[in-house]
Amino acid sequence: MNGSGEHPADKHPKPSFPQQEQEPPGDTEQMEPRPDHGERTYRGSGRLRDLRTVITGGDSGIGRAVALAYAREGADVLFSHLPEEASEADETVRLVEDAGRQAIAVPCDIREEAQCRTLVERAAGQFGRIDVLVNNAAYQMARSNGLEDISTEQFDRVVRTNLYGMFWLCRMALPHIPQGGCIINTTSVQAYRPKPHLLDYAMTKGAIVTFTQGLAQNLAARGIRVNAVAPGPVWTPLIPSTLPDTSEFGAGSLLERPAQPAEMAPGYVFLASEDATYITAEILNATGGQPLP
Repeated sequence: MNGSGEHPADKHPKPSFPQQEQEPPGDTEQMEPRPDHGERTYRGSGRLRDLRTVITGGDSGIGRAVALAYAREGADVLFSHLPEEASEADETVRLVEDAGRQAIAVPCDIREEAQCRTLVERAAGQFGRIDVLVNNAAYQMARSNGLEDISTEQFDRVVRTNLYGMFWLCRMALPHIPQGGCIINTTSVQAYRPKPHLLDYAMTKGAIVTFTQGLAQNLAARGIRVNAVAPGPVWTPLIPSTLPDTSEFGAGSLLERPAQPAEMAPGYVFLASEDATYITAEILNATGGQPLP
C-alpha cells in the first residue's frame, strides 16, 4: 500500500491503449496514456529514512516509480540512465528533490564494466555507503519468429544489459553495502512463463532468479539480504518501443490490464524496509494474478 488512502482499482481502472510505436528506448511524454509513477498518489511514511540507494534505469518506468517512492520514504537516490535519456532523468531528479531528498543522475551504459565501476564509485563517494542497490535496468526486443530472428548483436545487448550489468554492479557495490543492507533485482513473469517472441529476454530473467537466490545464500552471513521483484506486464516506455502490438498489452492478466509503474514501487519499498529483515532469497511476484512458483 502506498498510504494514499485510495484503492488501487480506483486509481488504475482498465484503460484504453491505442496502438503506438516509438524508437527505443522510448519516451514517457509520447505515451498514451501517460504512465503513472505515483506522482499524485504515493505518500511516504518514513520507512526508508536516510538510506542511501542506487537504482539502475531510474529515468523512467519502474525505476522512476521506485526512485520517487524511495525519496518520499526518506531515502537519497542515485540512479543511472542512458546518455540519450537525459531529459527523462531530469524529471526523476525533480520528483526526488521535490520530496526533499538528494537526487543524483549518472549517465551510464551498464553494458560496459568501466561505466559500472564509475557508477559505484560515484555512489560511494557521494553517500559513503550503499544501503540499497536496485538492479532494474533491462533491455528487450520482441521478434515474431523467436530464435530465428534473434541476431547475435541483439542477444549480446540483452545479455550484457540484463546480466553482465547486474553482476558487475553487485560485485563492485558489495564492499560499500553495510550489514543490514540489501540488493533488489528485477526479474519478470517471463522467467517462469516465457513468450517465444521474447526468448532471449526471458532467458536472462530466469537467470536473474537463479542469481538472486544463489547470491542470497552467499551474503546471508554478512547480514545482506538479496531479493527480487517479478513484474508482469507494466506500462513503461519499453513497451511501445519494443513490442509490435500495444493495443492489447496486459489484457491477458487476471486483472485484464497492465500495471502502472506506481503499482510496482511498494514491493521495492517493502523489500528495502525493516519490515523485510527476515526475508531473503525471495521473489516477490507482482503479475496481476498470474501464479508463479
